[in-house]
Amino acid sequence: MSGLAIAQANSNISSDPASLADQVQKMQQTMAEQQKQLLETQRDLEKLRQQLEVQSQAVSAASPDHGPRVVNASLNTTGSARAPIPTAGDAPPQAMEGKESPLSFKIGGADFTPGGFMDFTSIFRTTNEGTLGTNFFNIPFNNAVPGHLTETRFTAQNSRVSLKAHDLFGKNDVTGYVEVDFLGNDGTNVEVTSNSHTLRQRLYFIDYKRDKWELMAGQGWSWLTPNRTGLSPMPSDIFYSQNIDFNYQVGLTWTRAPQFRVAYHPNEHWSLGVAAENPEQFGGQGEITYPSAFSAQLGGQIDSAAGGTAVPNLHPDIIPKIAFDGMAGEKHMHAEVAGLLTSVRITDLPDVTGATFVKHTKTGGGIEAALNLELLKNFHFVANGFWSDGGGRYIFGMAPDVVAYPVNAPGTTCVINNPGTPGAFASGCDLALSLVHSGSGIAGFEAQVTPKTMLFGYYGGMYAQRNYHLDLTSVAATQPNVGFGAPNSANSNNRTVQEPTFGYIQTFWKKPQYGSLQLITQASYLTRSPWFVAAGAPKNAHLTMVWLDLRYVLP
Repeated sequence: MSGLAIAQANSNISSDPASLADQVQKMQQTMAEQQKQLLETQRDLEKLRQQLEVQSQAVSAASPDHGPRVVNASLNTTGSARAPIPTAGDAPPQAMEGKESPLSFKIGGADFTPGGFMDFTSIFRTTNEGTLGTNFFNIPFNNAVPGHLTETRFTAQNSRVSLKAHDLFGKNDVTGYVEVDFLGNDGTNVEVTSNSHTLRQRLYFIDYKRDKWELMAGQGWSWLTPNRTGLSPMPSDIFYSQNIDFNYQVGLTWTRAPQFRVAYHPNEHWSLGVAAENPEQFGGQGEITYPSAFSAQLGGQIDSAAGGTAVPNLHPDIIPKIAFDGMAGEKHMHAEVAGLLTSVRITDLPDVTGATFVKHTKTGGGIEAALNLELLKNFHFVANGFWSDGGGRYIFGMAPDVVAYPVNAPGTTCVINNPGTPGAFASGCDLALSLVHSGSGIAGFEAQVTPKTMLFGYYGGMYAQRNYHLDLTSVAATQPNVGFGAPNSANSNNRTVQEPTFGYIQTFWKKPQYGSLQLITQASYLTRSPWFVAAGAPKNAHLTMVWLDLRYVLP
């Protein structure tokens, strides 16, 4: 076409046949040269595409456990003088992925991505717990007034707001993350008129990666909480069930606590590390009883869920963890094992003339294991378990870590002078510590049956072993027991709590520009069995609950 245009523009075209043949030959040569240039341009485009693919594969291989990473790849075009400039339609995939959400924005070189969702939640329970998130350890028995009342609640408090900041400079990959909801400690009259619920810190951490190393500091999910993949601290990589219940599922081992962790990723399959997490020596939520002569001394030393900032702690809880992620064909598998090292320390003044304060320390531990296996396409089997000697706090506080009991003071004998009389008193007594054995676990499934429909089901349970001793310091005529799960103990001393759950999630619509709208349902049945049942009292407490949640998720 260019040759024809040149021929038409030439005012000196001759009508001589020889001259016409020469002009036709020149036009053919011009068209051949342009065809050659077009082929070279196509080869350059193919080289550019191959370079982009190689760089994308290199980035994926460099960070298999940390999700997608976005790089600004500089293309080497020295091999061709006519390397094309990509148009908007030919932009490389990395540039398209750089914008995680339509809400993302840049400050300097960092990408900021707001997130979260709006929840409208409806809760129905067959007994009156009087809470939003279920207190699994305290569901009422039918010999009390709350056991004969149903409960209905509406709330938007589970609505969540988050902000992620991410930047790459050199080999340094830095992510900051903050997440809050409205389930904080409210005023006593909050439900009467204004419903002005309190903002609550859920997560707040910074995560730093360089080569195969990763450091994290801040408030995050404990490493005793199962991961879905790797050792990532991001919420999407944590297994805390699909339940809408604000306290999740019986059997889940979890805390969200301040911590510092170091992880190493030797290859795309393995991750291992160690974390130092905030400790809290825990005596249950009003579950244990102390020796009468030492009750006042022990009250502020062991947390009873009544305000723990005054509770002393010997050292952080140490949690090592190792995880494996692999593929069986096209199916994903995640397996992990974590450990726990924890200690309890108290001090007391023995009932001995001239005695000085004595310290008592007990060190315990635990082990956690989890599996997330895709048995069939989009059908995942999930399981996790935890067993501990002094780790009841990590089972949603449903078991105490430790009990204290009286013993003979060194060099003397613990005795009661004039027992059962007004002037009775103890002497020669000291304290000892004993850790409580406890464990929990979940087994279940998560099935994405269609792109917009998910079904899930779990069975979870916890168990706490009784640990009680005779109260040698009691001045009563008949000495009672102290500790946890003793004969005649309160029905808050739970032996086991169990919960089967089934749920359904339906996504009505989902658009990258506008987010998604979901309906989340959950139906659960709870049973609670104490260690001691008085004559004529019910053996178990039972509760059925149904949750309905309408959720709009930000894009």
